[in-house]
Amino acid sequence: MALCALLLLLLCALFGDGQGATAGCGLSGTAHISDYGSDDPWRSQEPPALFAQREAQQLSLDDCCKDGQKRGNDNEDCASLPLISPSTTCRIVQEQCCVTVLEDNMCTTGINVAKEQGLCDSLFANTCETKTAKMCCDCCLVGKAALELGLSCDHSLSVGYQCGLVSRACCVHGSQNNQTAETTLTEVPYKDVANETTDNSVLSDQCNGKCAHRCEGNDTCICFKGYKLKPDGKSCEDINECLLGASNCRAGERCINTEGSFRCQREVSCGTGYELTDSNNCKDIDECETGIHNCGLEFKCQNTQGSFRCLPKMQCGAGFIQDALGHCIDINECVSQTGPCPRGQVCINTLGSYICQRNAVNCGRGYHLNDDGTRCVDIDECKAPVPVCGGHGCINQLGSYRCECESGYNFNSITRLCEDNNECRHYPGRLCAHKCENTLGSYKCSCTTGFKLAADGRNCDDLNECESNPCSQECANVYGSYQCYCRRGYQLSDLDGMTCEDIDECALPTGGHICSYRCHNTAGSFHCSCPVSGYTLSPNGRSCQDVDECVTGTHHCAENQSCFNVQGGFRCLSFECPHSYKQVGDIATRLERSDTVRCVKSCQPNDFVCILDPTHSVSHTFISLPTFREFTQPEEIVFLRTTVPAYGVYPLVTYEVNFEILEGNLENAFDIIKRVDNGKYVGVVRQVKPLIGPVATVLKLSMRNLTAQGDSSQNIINVHVFVSEFWF
Repeated sequence: MALCALLLLLLCALFGDGQGATAGCGLSGTAHISDYGSDDPWRSQEPPALFAQREAQQLSLDDCCKDGQKRGNDNEDCASLPLISPSTTCRIVQEQCCVTVLEDNMCTTGINVAKEQGLCDSLFANTCETKTAKMCCDCCLVGKAALELGLSCDHSLSVGYQCGLVSRACCVHGSQNNQTAETTLTEVPYKDVANETTDNSVLSDQCNGKCAHRCEGNDTCICFKGYKLKPDGKSCEDINECLLGASNCRAGERCINTEGSFRCQREVSCGTGYELTDSNNCKDIDECETGIHNCGLEFKCQNTQGSFRCLPKMQCGAGFIQDALGHCIDINECVSQTGPCPRGQVCINTLGSYICQRNAVNCGRGYHLNDDGTRCVDIDECKAPVPVCGGHGCINQLGSYRCECESGYNFNSITRLCEDNNECRHYPGRLCAHKCENTLGSYKCSCTTGFKLAADGRNCDDLNECESNPCSQECANVYGSYQCYCRRGYQLSDLDGMTCEDIDECALPTGGHICSYRCHNTAGSFHCSCPVSGYTLSPNGRSCQDVDECVTGTHHCAENQSCFNVQGGFRCLSFECPHSYKQVGDIATRLERSDTVRCVKSCQPNDFVCILDPTHSVSHTFISLPTFREFTQPEEIVFLRTTVPAYGVYPLVTYEVNFEILEGNLENAFDIIKRVDNGKYVGVVRQVKPLIGPVATVLKLSMRNLTAQGDSSQNIINVHVFVSEFWF
């Protein structure tokens, strides 16, 4: 598509109004160059003087054009040519020269179609290349039609500059072929003065040196052959003989325009064994003369058209044939010829020939010559030193013999021997219950594994393998085999299937869940154990049960201390209310998880510090937690319930409750959230991260009551958290 776009821009310039305008194409030449250069990847934000100096160091415009022409002849994409210079001008010249070559080739194709076929229907296709070729084909037909109608080849139809050139060239070329029109062009730009032998310096001086090529006189300039005069009357430009159809290229050749002339290039290669000459013809390559053959030392090279042949240097005589390596091999005439010797004679091959010998008397099989050598007599094979029937009976016959075979054998008339009769093959499944094995003259039966031969020698009885105690523990006989099995706590060995091995229940994939603490394997079983102190084994023999030292009295707490049982141990706790606070209720000697020790503020009269203290009460509560193995979601451990209705409004006052952890939040393992339960605010303390025990901490919680007027009071709750070392 990019190539078509470039061709369309060029065609707009060529086929316009003849004055260089591009009306109808929507783009002028100046704007096109400016737009093209704006995206130049070589350009950078450098000073104009430096950029102009750098451009001057690049290739000349002629080099850029020659590169574009070469790539056009190679049918490359003119819209994406590799850059050979950072100059924008060089890239434009390179691209336009490439497009010009492609257009010339397409136009030449159209002119050749018009000359050879006289129709342009084969070029009817809606592609950019075919449109250009069809235009040149149609314009050439116009020139040929003008010639047939007897019109002048210089007719002035408004068909465009390019179409007019093609039409005139086809008309003039046709008139030259018919020898009915002038043989030379009348226009000055096409006048050929290259063959003139005289140099009229006076005429040249008459033009005052303004002519690019030569001066004809009367201030008139002319051009050399292959060039035409430009509209300025003094400069000369190359004539594209390929575009005008003025070349003499033959069928199968492509016209390529050159400066001042043209050349014909063969479109199809000559092929293997040929080379292209300067006259554009295919010439045979003499591989023998150039030494590019592969004939061996025993061969000589002979050139052929497009190839060569290897002929052996050595010539074999009669009775021999030559192989691929040039060696002479003897011919066996006794095999290669049919009946080389007369009847009654035998052929014997010799080196390079053969000889014939007379046949001697030959008695047939079973006969031999008598002592006189005059006739053949029967041989009694039964009297031979070596028994011919292998111990069987022998009966002589004229020229032969036969054997009387014993039971279980059959006589083979071809081999003349008694051969064993394979009863197992002749009577399959009818002689033996399981397996039949052939023997010389008879057969015998056998049983598969797990069976024994019955008394009749044919049937099979089941063999009780368990009688030989093949299993290490238990054995069960089955038909034709046996099965070993093990007692509980054992399993059969994978190696022999008979030995029972102890099952290590503690090592099984589920062994970690058999016992709460530790598993101990025993022969055929296992047992569980618990930590040395603080736990005892539960009746199920697997779980560990916490020992409540506070109940059993095995603690050592003082009289002024309270015993609090934790998992795997106990704690001795004592509490004193802060100054200006008094305890509500008595402290039990044994604290439960739901027990709370509460101190309420009790101020003395005129004790303004106590009165202004916003803390209303200080409480203590207790909780024992295990070390969580898996922590998939937060664990709710403490609930702080209030009597404040959610979103309730009291007369003249609006209340709000906030919960906060003030101290003791180890590793941020806890948080506190507020939610509504049964219409009341509740603070929920949650464990959000695992804590590895044993560890103890005191969570100091604040429950603050707020009013719309900004007044606030709070209650302090100290949660004593004891995390056990174990998960149970």
